[in-house]
Amino acid sequence: MAAAKRYVFYISQNYSFAILRPLQKAIMERHGQVAWFVEGKAVNPAFFEHDETQLPGVDAIFDFAPDAVIYPANIAPTFLPGINVAVFHGFDAGKVDRKGRNDHFKIRNCFDLYCTQGPSTTRRFEALQEDHPHFNVVETGWCALDALFPAQERAKDTPKRHILMCSTFSRKLSCAPELFETVKRLSASGRWQWTVQFHPKMDQAIVDQYKSIQGEHLEFVETSDVMPLLQAADIMLCDTSSVLITFALLKKPIVTFRNLQAADYMINVTDPGDIEGALERALNFPPDVMQALERFVADTHPLQDGKSSLRVLDAIDATLADAPKEKIPFDFFRQLKIRRKLNYWKSLW
Repeated sequence: MAAAKRYVFYISQNYSFAILRPLQKAIMERHGQVAWFVEGKAVNPAFFEHDETQLPGVDAIFDFAPDAVIYPANIAPTFLPGINVAVFHGFDAGKVDRKGRNDHFKIRNCFDLYCTQGPSTTRRFEALQEDHPHFNVVETGWCALDALFPAQERAKDTPKRHILMCSTFSRKLSCAPELFETVKRLSASGRWQWTVQFHPKMDQAIVDQYKSIQGEHLEFVETSDVMPLLQAADIMLCDTSSVLITFALLKKPIVTFRNLQAADYMINVTDPGDIEGALERALNFPPDVMQALERFVADTHPLQDGKSSLRVLDAIDATLADAPKEKIPFDFFRQLKIRRKLNYWKSLW
């Protein structure tokens, strides 16, 4: 009988809990071992469950000797034991770096395995693999969504429709500052029920602004697990945050404000004065938008059986059994930056 495998979950943000807990459940079902390592100070330790193992430092990772270190992130140290596995912290929302390159598909010489979410991401990483043969690409679906599927039927007899507003933290991309007065007015009318949830890095002044209008018809929620909010809402109001893609997988309409990659499955507007009309249209579930959502889901995340975590584990097993032909290229400056952040200088390079 093969020895049980060991996995380290390397996290730096609170949203990592919701992404990785379905994977932790699958590992436990296979009698594997999981330990969590927290980088930085952004993670709230209160989100840990009493039976979850936390590693106190980098040395403890070496002592734990994982077969794989799993990251819901874009970068990772390459000096830790085990293979590095990228499971992503969200979908491709079209965000670009200062040079105009799509941030989701940048190869940073950090990973042995990319567990892609669907054909649209698999194609891109397989194309990148031709020039970077040091990593494997396996389409597994996103482990974070195992709790989302199979999707539940939307309640059709609810007297008041439910709008979920989400926003990214980037000042250039966030809809939250410009739409505050609009949301304040619409929520005060009592016409619809509102839930507001922002990226954990959102400017605190904006968070406080929206908290100030909480009441009977609007609730501001801070959580590490957005899935129940997505399931409860009828439609979403968003910007260029990747959470809108997760919501779209439930085949529910989305109103976006100045989305960078506005597509036919969204109802995109550029003027705050058009928000109310767009929300009304979304709540009527227009056929053209619903058909576009169907096409989008088929290309983005067609695996909706709730078993993506099991496929991730299978992909790790296959990679361990047949590692990429080339080692990860050494990126001195990126790894130096990570070591400084961790204040770790042992086992140099």
